[in-house]
Amino acid sequence: QERLAESGGGLVQTGGSMSISCSASQGRINNYAMAWFRQAPGKEREFVASVSRSGRRKTYADAVRGRFDITREDANTMSLQMNNLKTEDTAVYYCAVKIASWDSAGRDGYTTWGQGTQVTVSS
Repeated sequence: QERLAESGGGLVQTGGSMSISCSASQGRINNYAMAWFRQAPGKEREFVASVSRSGRRKTYADAVRGRFDITREDANTMSLQMNNLKTEDTAVYYCAVKIASWDSAGRDGYTTWGQGTQVTVSS
């Protein structure tokens, strides 16, 4: 059973940048798609971005497209570079993975989740 660990969250001002990472342990996940979700206080968890097992295919939520960049660093690690951050980006960010039978980067079907990392954007 793979385990996921997020790192790099914290506090940043509006308009600033931050990078968060996710690493998988206990096995290689080179055949997995990886994704970021987030959950703000009082709201449901929402999809942010995903990357295919090769790293070539990426999908973004409309709210972050053009500001966030998801990267597959290697078979077990991905990062999310967040630029021009807004107060509405404040949330706990979760890493998630799923087995991918082909090189896709979808919005749902993720089966394994990390514990989350807090990202707070202050005005």
